[in-house]
Amino acid sequence: MKIESIETCSTRYVCMVRVRSDSGEEGWGQAAPYHADITARVLHRQVAPHALGADPLDIDSLMRRIPEEEHKFPGSYLRRAMGGLDTALWDLRGKLEGRSVCELLGGTPRPMRVYGSSMRRDITPRDEVERLLRLRDECGYDAFKFRIGRECGHDRDQWPGRTEEIVAAAGKALRDEADLLVDANSGYAPARAVEVGRMLADHGIRHFEEPCPYWELEQTREVTEALAPLDVDVTGGEQDCDLATWRRIIDMRAVDVAQPDVCYLGGLTRTLRVAAMARAAGLPCTPHSANLSLVTVFTLHMMGAIEGAGPYVEFTIEGSDYYPWQDGLFAPALIVRDGKVRIPDGPGWGVEIDRGWLERAAYAVSKMSG
Repeated sequence: MKIESIETCSTRYVCMVRVRSDSGEEGWGQAAPYHADITARVLHRQVAPHALGADPLDIDSLMRRIPEEEHKFPGSYLRRAMGGLDTALWDLRGKLEGRSVCELLGGTPRPMRVYGSSMRRDITPRDEVERLLRLRDECGYDAFKFRIGRECGHDRDQWPGRTEEIVAAAGKALRDEADLLVDANSGYAPARAVEVGRMLADHGIRHFEEPCPYWELEQTREVTEALAPLDVDVTGGEQDCDLATWRRIIDMRAVDVAQPDVCYLGGLTRTLRVAAMARAAGLPCTPHSANLSLVTVFTLHMMGAIEGAGPYVEFTIEGSDYYPWQDGLFAPALIVRDGKVRIPDGPGWGVEIDRGWLERAAYAVSKMSG
């Protein structure tokens, strides 16, 4: 069996990828969101030439060989494009064997605990807490993440005093009945991050994501070490797409929890390698999956199978008003019930890409010569 063709259907935000074999099997995957139309071009230019004609079941070899073939281009776009190929190949394998990806990895499809993940900083603390309480009552969430500071904020807040207000309000309303997490999105220098971390501990918040610029690993480690006595986990890694960087993150204990993103890192195969590194170091793995494109489907399957999985899967609470591009991509939709989302149990990823969406997207194909 050989990879005969690789097709992309892309918009600015989403790129779906179909792989077909010369014996008729096919699988669907997705490249990372955002500038996805650019990623589609990278896939056809720098990934497809190395994959066409290869064995579609030897995913690991492909994911090792492509970065070497394209060694002059070690950055994010290549990894994003590789992720589209990788995830389509896992779907193909699952359909060929009649098993879900979770089962291929040794797991069992089942409801998985999720944490409701807010993406907003333009919301007042009062309104944010009110919607978290409403979602707790409507959907049964028992864990939430909200935003503090300002994205790449250089110690500035979204507006003066917002961080202190929202931490206190969320802690007062929810600390006794829900796990609380915060995300600073590279917002602080170490001294301010440690100050904020101490405040988090005072209000029962134990997960502090990306406190410092993510590329400054030593800064993050400084915060991790300072907050260790307070039992506040410093977490991160969503942006990191290089496996050598991940080895360094884990070896230097820059974080307490590893948070790779399946799409940003380059697919499930590479993310499993990071999870294995983290497990060997005794660190839990709680991947980043911040929207309801296929990245959350991929993450559910992975977390249902790996050793060392964290206690929950990230699940955005934002709808079409915030992410208009995430609607209508696939079926069945992921639904939160009693604070859990069921891992799709059909073959492969267990979902079908919406045909109407595909027809509206820009189409391209690369085919095996001869």
